[in-house]
Amino acid sequence: MATAANASLTNAAQTSLIKPWPVNTWYVACTPAEIDGKPLGRQICGERMVFFRNGEGKVAALEDFCPHRGAPLSLGFIENGALVCGYHGLAMGCNGRTVGMPGQRVGGFPPIRTFPVIERYGFIWVWPGDAEAADPAKLRHLEWAESDEWAYGGGLYHVACDYRLMIDNLMDLTHETYVHAGSIGQKEIDEAPVKTRIEGDEIVTSRFMDGIIAPPFWQMALRGAGLPDQQLVDRWQICRFSLPSSVLIEVGVALAGNGGYHADDSQKASSTVVDFMTPETTTSHWYFWGMARRFAVADAALTDTIREGQGKIFGEDMEILQLQQRNLDLYPDRKLLLLNIDAGGVRSRKMIDQAIAAEQAEVAAAGQVLAPAE
Repeated sequence: MATAANASLTNAAQTSLIKPWPVNTWYVACTPAEIDGKPLGRQICGERMVFFRNGEGKVAALEDFCPHRGAPLSLGFIENGALVCGYHGLAMGCNGRTVGMPGQRVGGFPPIRTFPVIERYGFIWVWPGDAEAADPAKLRHLEWAESDEWAYGGGLYHVACDYRLMIDNLMDLTHETYVHAGSIGQKEIDEAPVKTRIEGDEIVTSRFMDGIIAPPFWQMALRGAGLPDQQLVDRWQICRFSLPSSVLIEVGVALAGNGGYHADDSQKASSTVVDFMTPETTTSHWYFWGMARRFAVADAALTDTIREGQGKIFGEDMEILQLQQRNLDLYPDRKLLLLNIDAGGVRSRKMIDQAIAAEQAEVAAAGQVLAPAE
């Protein structure tokens, strides 16, 4: 019979196995270009996966583990629609079953784990949890990715920090005044009141600044939209967090006195900053960033200019967040201050914690008790 002490140790061990992210949900795994004619190895939510296309162009995701000798399948190549291990030539199909190996019958080989994937909105999405629970309908609709009225450009960073630190960063844009002083920062950001609310299944933080001079990045955007860049503008920032880990930020400037956020498109430069954070480990993540805009959508040169400028801005974020993670690792017991401006990040983390707790409750209800760590 288990003693109370043993039960306590078991509970502690189980708790330590619970990672700080939901798993029964869709995460951005990669872009189509990353698997163009070759496999891609990527760790997502602690799981090592390999992504590739078969002969018909279908995307597949397998565990990145060859069942023969354990080599990473991502070190291999694609041949006749199969993923061939680069160690001994064992070939894997999209369903996780071995389909061939030189000089060997493979019909009885057990399959390896597969992960549900969707290709939509210009990204490959993966479901790292219970494959039977994967539902394409649970992937959030992204209007800007399907409309000719929008242009999009973006990139990818590997960031050595907890993905939730990036969410904190994006849900409180006060830091722009200090971290991005030469591009999008300005003192009016500090001075404008911030409002945080729950709107459906989103946490929304908003800030409006009227009658100001646009900072350098937005002066460039105004010129791209064919508007004067030295007139007073009304500026807005509306940050929207949704599970599991995305922040879409409505941003823009309109010539002052024309309705601000609600101004006609002819009087403003309006965009959505796109941020998808995909956990890798507890202290690293994949950051898919970009900007979808509703002005000068046919101007490819402007898309490149914005991508370059935005990439530099997010590079500044990455530098400070990685140093922040190092400090937090050095001083894990330090209690941090919470300010009014932190409300968006705090509520976003609470939503994440609730999603994780709900998954754990489902596991417990099904009688699938986590085994203690060895």
